[in-house]
Amino acid sequence: MSPHDRKEDEIRRMLERPHPAVPPDLAPRAAERGRRLLRRRRLLRAVAWGALLVALVAFCVWAATARPWNSPPADVAPPLSGW
Repeated sequence: MSPHDRKEDEIRRMLERPHPAVPPDLAPRAAERGRRLLRRRRLLRAVAWGALLVALVAFCVWAATARPWNSPPADVAPPLSGW
């Protein structure tokens, strides 16, 4: 008997047994859990987008005030010659 036949026989025996009883409130519980998961996922997505927007605004404000693209002023004056 090949392993495939053994598995098939085992599955047939499992299907011939009486099936376990399904709780009557299984579908409403599953639907409520799905709604909760969907609500949570939407909330997390909204929080992530909000955090990204806040970070973008904070970066823009920092860039506007610090102006990192400008070179820093020289601390030492160049030597004066010809006076």
